[in-house]
Amino acid sequence: MMTDKFARALGWASLALGAAQLAAPRAVTRLCGVDDAPGATTVARLVGGRELLHAALLLGAKNPAQWAWTRVAGDTMDLGLLGRAAAGRTGVRRTRALAALGAVAGLTALDAACARRGTAKAKGPLQVRASITINKPREDVYRFWRDLENLPTFMVHLDSVRTVNQRHSHWKAKGPIVDLEWEAEIIDERFGDLIAWRSVPGTGIATAGLVSCTDGPAGHGTVVDVSLEYGARGRKLAAAVARMFGEHPEQQLRDDLRRFKQVMETGEVVRSEGSPEGHRARRQLQQRPAQPIGGRV
Repeated sequence: MMTDKFARALGWASLALGAAQLAAPRAVTRLCGVDDAPGATTVARLVGGRELLHAALLLGAKNPAQWAWTRVAGDTMDLGLLGRAAAGRTGVRRTRALAALGAVAGLTALDAACARRGTAKAKGPLQVRASITINKPREDVYRFWRDLENLPTFMVHLDSVRTVNQRHSHWKAKGPIVDLEWEAEIIDERFGDLIAWRSVPGTGIATAGLVSCTDGPAGHGTVVDVSLEYGARGRKLAAAVARMFGEHPEQQLRDDLRRFKQVMETGEVVRSEGSPEGHRARRQLQQRPAQPIGGRV
């Protein structure tokens, strides 16, 4: 709780700094001793825009401390710029640049402390859960999911799942920098009811999942409930991959299930021109626009 309050205080600081740099860039450059540099006001405005982005992340996030690392990255850039400015100036401008450098160094220490606390707070497993009702018999829904090689058809972060034998499979997924691979094993299975799996220790990220299928209300359709868990090594990766597709991990799971429903009920993932789902996902570019049903508009 205190860490999040600390992070939000930094967010308000970013808001104030960003507003000042956008509203009075000449005054800011003069205060920092760089008003004689060509393009200084433009750089000040850009840095101000970046500070407002920090503010939005820190003030709007449910767990803001994890976003303090974005301020640390920005501070590092500012320290480099001010360091070069101080080295290339004399007199009053040098004094002002050194004072600004000291102020940013102090803020960097605060940002780094907050970011480290946020990282320590997030060491536990990340758990996400979502459910959806599909208008198909329970056995059909279960059978489709049980063929794990079908998962990449609706899970946009997965490149492929290859079945090795009845209980083991090889998974490939998109990481924030490099692609990832790991082995998984089925640890519990009840035909038509549930499948539980986990990654094999030492083969990549630490992850586990469970999908259960139950009859829908009054026996109509199937309720699919999915729980995913990412261990200490896997939680950061899961969050990074999800954000690469523009979503929180839990929201990504909900979207995956909506695509699963479309695949089961229509045979493919559809979209409308006004809502191009998954615009950051390469695979979604292969979707076709949704068509009117029965010729009706």
